[in-house]
Amino acid sequence: MSSNPLFHPFTLGSLDLPTRVVMAPMTRTFCPGGVPHDGVVEYYRRRAAAGVGLIITEGTTVGHKAANGYPNVPRFHGEDALAGWKRVVEAVHAEGGRIVPQLWHVGSVRRLGTEPDASVPGYGPSGKEKDGQVLVHGMSREDIREVIAAFAQAARDAQAIGMDGVEIHAAHGYLIDQFFWDASNRRDDEYGGDLAGRSRFAIELIQAVRAAVGPDFPIILRFSQWKQQDYSARLVQTPEALAAFLKPLSEAGVDIFHCSTRRFWEPEFEGSELNLAGWTRQLTGKPTITVGSVGLDGEFLQFMVATDKVAKPASLEGLLRRLQDQEFDLVAVGRALLVDAEWARKVRDGREDAVLPFSREALTTLA
Repeated sequence: MSSNPLFHPFTLGSLDLPTRVVMAPMTRTFCPGGVPHDGVVEYYRRRAAAGVGLIITEGTTVGHKAANGYPNVPRFHGEDALAGWKRVVEAVHAEGGRIVPQLWHVGSVRRLGTEPDASVPGYGPSGKEKDGQVLVHGMSREDIREVIAAFAQAARDAQAIGMDGVEIHAAHGYLIDQFFWDASNRRDDEYGGDLAGRSRFAIELIQAVRAAVGPDFPIILRFSQWKQQDYSARLVQTPEALAAFLKPLSEAGVDIFHCSTRRFWEPEFEGSELNLAGWTRQLTGKPTITVGSVGLDGEFLQFMVATDKVAKPASLEGLLRRLQDQEFDLVAVGRALLVDAEWARKVRDGREDAVLPFSREALTTLA
């Protein structure tokens, strides 16, 4: 066994990982018609072959008419798309890796004109109109039931094609997360009000997914404090409030919490060095995945606003110490793995200086 804790195995029920390296979900928009092709199969296979223990796929849209918000995003519904994902599963498994799809609904950020039906507006907890045109359709209870059913069906399909679990995307200002926030959720029914009420949609969705796949199929929930629209946002301000938020989600059926932050090394609350994953593990007793600028010397936002920025390999010493101390259980790597399929192998072999640097150019290819 390697002395590097990233390469120690991890087991939780039916999920048996050869390493603790997780490939973070990263939207790539390389799937015309929403169907994974040979390039997608090879993209994921190469990373499993190099030592990634768990691959979380790019966001895949569930089977609801307003789930998609971007061109060429893969679907997780329909025979053609599921057949494509089955090929990905088989390729990853052949290399000894494990894989789960990230199940996604973009919610109100969907714009008119988006495929597959350009006439469908975004769906959200509360509606929005401008000049008499519906920009966001405020979801009825029936709409809520339909979306929950779509997530449950996607999870059932994931299990049927051999996926090793599912991740539910409840972060970054997309649909599930939109329900959590009072600014985007102005409902006055049981799905609105205080944070407990605003969490009801997520709780019912997790419960439906759990019922669809049974007790032993792993469910990962990705959540975040920050949003794409506001990087300084905080859903909760104290450990006590975080505990109250997470407890019903955990009880609904979450096995692992994927705690999205921009910089893994930043403490979540004053008075403790624990990051969001550390606090979540301590408060729920559930395994957690940490993420945020792992392995590179710059966080991602600067590369979205400046084309000449390059992120170089960074020391993993602090990360490994925290992993060894069991602050969190698994480590999700994003841009470093996007640009360098061999990242895990290079780190395992002590060749961090050979890791490829990251720039925006890496986003233009599927390598």
